[in-house]
Formats: sequence, C-alpha cells, structure tokens
Amino acid sequence: MKKTIPFLLAVALTACHQSETPQQTDIPTVEELAADPERLKELRQQCRTDRPRLGDVLCNRVAEATRKRFYGDGTVPYTPPENPPKF
Repeated sequence: MKKTIPFLLAVALTACHQSETPQQTDIPTVEELAADPERLKELRQQCRTDRPRLGDVLCNRVAEATRKRFYGDGTVPYTPPENPPKF
C-alpha cells in the first residue's frame, strides 16, 4: 500500500501535465496577433469579459501584442528639432 500511493500520485501528476501541453500550442504568438488587428480587437474584448475561460497565457499575449502595435518595435530614435521652440 505504501508503494502504491506515490506511484498513483506520480501517474496523476504526469497525466495532468500532459493535458496542458496541447492547449499551449494552440495559442497564437504575439507576432501573429499583432499582424491581425481584427482578431486582436476581438480577443481583447473577450479577455476583458471572460479572462478565466481564455486563460492568462492567451490574455497576456494579447496584451503584449496590443502594446507592440501601439509602441512599435522601439527602434525609432527621438530627433529633436534643430531650432528649439521659443515661448
């Protein structure tokens, strides 16, 4: 009996871990979401209303894609004007 309980616990934990893996692969990447603004808008609304059903991974990727679309890639440097404004 003492040897059976750890074995059953290990089997149960392994089975739970395997069930999560296929769901992770179905989630679109940040780049895919940023490239499709209509889908991104739809998923943003769904994350606002039903985040527990969609999951944190998807909603975090949606938020990151939204940030990426808003800010861009961040490579544009600030170029101040040659003549400063006079007040």
